[in-house]
Amino acid sequence: MKIALMDSGIGLLAATAAVRRLRPDADLVLSLDPDGMPWGPRTSEDLTRRALAVAEAAAARRPDALIIGCNTATVHALPALRARLEPGIPVIGTVPAIKPAAAGGGPVAIWATPATTGSPYQRGLIADFADGVHVTEVPCWGLAEAVEHADEAAIAAAVAAAAALTPRDVTTVVLGCTHYELVAERIRAAVQQPGAAPLVLHGSAGAVAAQALRRLGEPPAPEAPAEGTLTVLLSGREGALPAAALHYAEGRLLPAAGPLADRR
Repeated sequence: MKIALMDSGIGLLAATAAVRRLRPDADLVLSLDPDGMPWGPRTSEDLTRRALAVAEAAAARRPDALIIGCNTATVHALPALRARLEPGIPVIGTVPAIKPAAAGGGPVAIWATPATTGSPYQRGLIADFADGVHVTEVPCWGLAEAVEHADEAAIAAAVAAAAALTPRDVTTVVLGCTHYELVAERIRAAVQQPGAAPLVLHGSAGAVAAQALRRLGEPPAPEAPAEGTLTVLLSGREGALPAAALHYAEGRLLPAAGPLADRR
């Protein structure tokens, strides 16, 4: 089994690690776009063009499924990617975990990029899945960029700024950008109030990985041999994981799981 994941940068690491934990025997193809990142400031049409190019580079490696490891790319490019690749390659998007977060009753904070915060897309998810729950949308200025470059000082500053905008009574935080899952515990520490019940964080990586296996009709097999290979594509060129990826536990998990390149 071969599963591809795509993003402009290392935000896909959380979903990649989740797939690796569920199926350590799966071959993985990571298709990144260092030549075109960041995708967030691009127009929808331009982002879709970049996403299609990155997806087609992954598709050339003949994966059984493709995960879009990016909320922004899912919003803008999912229909085009499915039209181009399905039914031959199932395409799984990444949606903020607002529905399971709201099921807890709230209050809920949604940490997201400034472009996503207040967007019709996110407001629609809130209306559909969090009706009656108090939800605060929190723009996280510079956090995704800081995580992408493993800039510890910038991460600390961005997390502190977003925490200051988060109401003290929230019980649940939705991590509405895949990059944020790489610093989830730092977010928890910044938002958790002394004496309050443990803060609940909701990311998307686990659900996306499980959905990919369901689309393939494959069961989880965490006990399988860790024989899965790893191929990294950088704007279509075979390469290595960006150095910043190894700053995070999710990135360090990957080289340990198998060869760094699949040249079969």
